[in-house]
Amino acid sequence: MFRPSLTALPLVLALAACGYKGTDTGKDQAQPGTTANAPGQTVAVADDPLLSHDPTGNAPLDPAQADDQPRPIMQAQVVLDRLGFTPGVVDNKMGMSTKNALKGFQQANNLTQSGELDEATRQALGQWSNIPATRVVTIPADFAAGPFYATPKEPEDQAKMPGLVYASLDEKLAERFHTTVAVLKELNPNGVPAGMTAPASATPSPTATPTPTPTPSASASGAAFTPKPGPASFFRAGQQIRVPNIGADRIDPSAVDDGSWLATLRMLGVGTDQPKADKIVVDKSAGTLTAYDASGKIVAAFTATMGSTHDPLPLGDWKILAVSKNPPFHYNPDLFWDAKAGDEKATLPPGPNGPVGVVWIDLSKEHYGIHGTPNPETIGRAESHGCVRLTNWDAARLAQMVSTRTKVSFVA
Repeated sequence: MFRPSLTALPLVLALAACGYKGTDTGKDQAQPGTTANAPGQTVAVADDPLLSHDPTGNAPLDPAQADDQPRPIMQAQVVLDRLGFTPGVVDNKMGMSTKNALKGFQQANNLTQSGELDEATRQALGQWSNIPATRVVTIPADFAAGPFYATPKEPEDQAKMPGLVYASLDEKLAERFHTTVAVLKELNPNGVPAGMTAPASATPSPTATPTPTPTPSASASGAAFTPKPGPASFFRAGQQIRVPNIGADRIDPSAVDDGSWLATLRMLGVGTDQPKADKIVVDKSAGTLTAYDASGKIVAAFTATMGSTHDPLPLGDWKILAVSKNPPFHYNPDLFWDAKAGDEKATLPPGPNGPVGVVWIDLSKEHYGIHGTPNPETIGRAESHGCVRLTNWDAARLAQMVSTRTKVSFVA
């Protein structure tokens, strides 16, 4: 398994199709809202209360950790996500992304690629039947601390932000557990974990997570700019909630030499134990990105958004020039066919809600790359400006799999 983190190589990127142009000095960009440590230092992750805790091997599940009700599709989704065949957002629905994940798993295990939970696939997944679909966690105070700011609509206003952070604790929790806010609310009716009864002393309903008063910052013109707080959150620090049982989230601090990237991995529930990808294939017709090891074995498969009528996916073989983590975004309206008249160039700060999310993988095809997104629920359903777009958690996983030696093919 491939453990060392790939630090971003020095680069100057220019992206016409995605509008990206970033620079890196050899260190990963700092994640807004987190503590960036010097190389060699680490953040506490071993005692993270949000980590998964599952039975070892085929050991029986502790009854206290069992689901409150059967959720067979969600259970398959969390197992597939752990294995690297990610279903996009975990939502307990048999949608396109889940079918793609099943096809990847089936192909890797020499099964008929039906994209369905057929009997043969259920049997193959059966060895992980002791992993429940959900678990109950308590929201840590530090995770809920924010800051949370609304993302301005216009690039010129986004450029004034201290960071393109999450708008609310709800949104941050959804990304941590690879799901949506709507699913979290379904799993926690009236703010109480499904299947549990709120104690008499409990707060009857969640209260809004307070957002610290934003600190005014200076814009490029020198004028003061104050970020606007995001919407009030349904969830709060100290609250017990039921969440999708996302795993493969163990982080080895010695495998990461940058504290800001370590914090990003923790924030996204992405572990450092990732396989090495010798080649990745982006398939336009299937809408997938598949990673293969040196023996040709599939080690990961993600649903992706790629290209559009205006900016089609550039078919062919490419190289990875560099991997940039927590990158800034250099907006150039001249490179966007749908830019508004009067838009000006702007440098947008890093953050999970930035246009390329938490990762930019630069390709030898000029102006093209593979990156994250602030809108994970749209992956596979919305067009891109030519680039290959993944959920932030899939992009963070892929960033640890690839290097400049990884081959890239875009196929029809």
